[in-house]
Amino acid sequence: MGNENAKWYVLHTYSGYENQVEMNLKMVFEKNNLTDRLFEITIPMEEVLEEKNGKKKLVKRKMYPCYVLIKMDYDNSMWHIITQTRGVTGFVGPQGRPLPLTDDEIRRMHLEKVVAKTDYNIGDTVKIIAGPLEDFVGQIETLDAENQKCRVTVSMFGRQTPVDLELYQIEPVAED
Repeated sequence: MGNENAKWYVLHTYSGYENQVEMNLKMVFEKNNLTDRLFEITIPMEEVLEEKNGKKKLVKRKMYPCYVLIKMDYDNSMWHIITQTRGVTGFVGPQGRPLPLTDDEIRRMHLEKVVAKTDYNIGDTVKIIAGPLEDFVGQIETLDAENQKCRVTVSMFGRQTPVDLELYQIEPVAED
């Protein structure tokens, strides 16, 4: 069984049980000899700036509280094992049936590094399509195809500003 059958699914959990569910699921997959069908379990985190007593601090916070994302090669025989795992309230999908995430959802949630096309050249005009500078247009200054990164110079506040981006965050601008 290869990775090509594995898809991402979303499990709903009791509040505050996400880490417990991750551990329990790993044990359940081991106990049922299904580890070859489990590829990844993740609880997406984000860093946010919080202010407490006048002090700003960077803290990690769950992006989707009460949800655990799991990449597995799923079949119906696993439904019972997973939904009976302590802390899991069920799959996210129609009538609680597992519905795999779409490629677009996987990309938006940054679950996997999506290999972007790399037929860009230095000097190409590109539009930023993701991140805080969405909709800015600029020129590619440096290109690192192997690591899927680039530096784009955009005009911001009347100045040319270099911005480091991942290739999935840009798209070519049609030359008129």
